[in-house]
Amino acid sequence: MNLFNIVEELEKIDPELNDRLNPRRAAIKNITSFGSKVALAAVPFALGTMLKKAYGAEASTSVVDVLNYALTLEYLESSFYNQGAASAGLIPASASAYINTVKDDENQHVAFLKTAITASGGTPVASPKFDFTAGGGTGNGPFKGLFSNYSLFLKVALAFEDTGVRAYKGQAPNLLGNKDILTAALSIHAVEARHASAIRQLLGVSPWITSTATVGNDTGVPQVNGNYAGEETIVQGGVDLTTLPSATGSTTSVAVATAAFDEPLSKDQVLALLVGTFIYS
Repeated sequence: MNLFNIVEELEKIDPELNDRLNPRRAAIKNITSFGSKVALAAVPFALGTMLKKAYGAEASTSVVDVLNYALTLEYLESSFYNQGAASAGLIPASASAYINTVKDDENQHVAFLKTAITASGGTPVASPKFDFTAGGGTGNGPFKGLFSNYSLFLKVALAFEDTGVRAYKGQAPNLLGNKDILTAALSIHAVEARHASAIRQLLGVSPWITSTATVGNDTGVPQVNGNYAGEETIVQGGVDLTTLPSATGSTTSVAVATAAFDEPLSKDQVLALLVGTFIYS
């Protein structure tokens, strides 16, 4: 069995296979160099595992599904900022440049994602209806009046931006099979992080999420605790960060440990937070 002939034939079908497999090719070379019956018996299993890793993301969640999910989030954010910018007297002159930049970015994200979905052979989802009062379509939720209350507007904006950053991070593994889309998604992810930092500056809170030992939410709005679930984690890569020494020689505080890392949110987690609360149709 010539393993590399198989790989070469697969590359004829998928020109990007080499990018998907490296450096796994080297691992297969090591397996085949053993020259033992055990190693040879392991080759089919190794090849199957290698291809599963190369294509697994595409098999489980399609690129179009991820893009439409991202488009739904961008619809929410663009609609929120468009409505805020159009609300007379809401945005003070000192903050108008920030808010208008964020608004324009979100509108560009919507336009880009629609184009990317169409180019990928899919159909962009239509914009759902939004109730930014968090009233599930009643308009009488806990955030009623946010478009006349600048501080409340910023706190809801922050929850949306922080959630967006975590949502994009959560979908990155599902885009590993498409370098162009992954690069674009990570570019949007970076901009969403800058938006969050800008809103945090306007709100006068820490530019990064700073959690306690039990609550990841630092907005001061308990209604969005779920949007920050998991941000209170202090373990990364199996290491409890609070056991590590800090720059001052003491152990690392929970606040520092949680601020140093950002946690992803899955699609199911995000939709559970938004659908029926901010998204109702």
